[in-house]
Amino acid sequence: MTALSYLATSSLLSTVIVFAFGTILGSFLNVVIHRLPRGESLVRPGSRCPRCGTPIRFRDNIPLLSFLVLRGRCRACGERIAWRYPFVEAAAGALLVAVWLRGGSWTDLLAGSVFVLALLAIFFIDLAHHIVPNAITYPGIALGLVLAAEQGRIADALLSALAAGLLFFVIAIASRGGMGGGDVKLAAMLGVFLGWPAIAVALLIAFTTGAAGGLVLIASGRRSRKDPIPFGPSLAVGGIAALFFAQVIVTWYLSI
Repeated sequence: MTALSYLATSSLLSTVIVFAFGTILGSFLNVVIHRLPRGESLVRPGSRCPRCGTPIRFRDNIPLLSFLVLRGRCRACGERIAWRYPFVEAAAGALLVAVWLRGGSWTDLLAGSVFVLALLAIFFIDLAHHIVPNAITYPGIALGLVLAAEQGRIADALLSALAAGLLFFVIAIASRGGMGGGDVKLAAMLGVFLGWPAIAVALLIAFTTGAAGGLVLIASGRRSRKDPIPFGPSLAVGGIAALFFAQVIVTWYLSI
């Protein structure tokens, strides 16, 4: 085996391992997404079928693979397993691979991994329950500041968090409830992890996708202009996109 082929094989193996580890974390995220908004323990009881209550055995709880083997149904009662479960597992694996391939120091890898996984959970929680849990944003902000200090950019993280949080605080007051306090904290968390100018890119993408999504929902009749539309998913999309593409977007913008 040549040195080049060895490196290629080693890189592929590392990517597969990272993806597999990501799907395991994604499986836990599904527990967080289901239980956290309901105030349930994330540890006890173990995973069970929501219809028949049968505990899910280890062989039926392997990320992605068990869903395919069971053909998307509970082994005990035949109840369909929501597509959100394998989607979150696959998305978590893919996002961790993207963070891995992005490279950087161990703090960059840890910060990126925590950031994308937290936003993935928030995306689905806010989409279903219209809340952005403090149990995710508060620890996220605290851990983000610790990692920012380790990266030597604590001032940038603090200023970006304050600027983003203040902007959304003003919007929340002006909208008289149209923007929630959870969005304020989430914007601050984005500022901590992204810094300047990536936070500006994230918010621009969030406002654009939020407006486009709202127009589509209203035009399709699924929402009216008076119905609340969660903004957390848009912030999550903006944050993840900015993590990977902010530099490219900023460079392109400055070039024109």
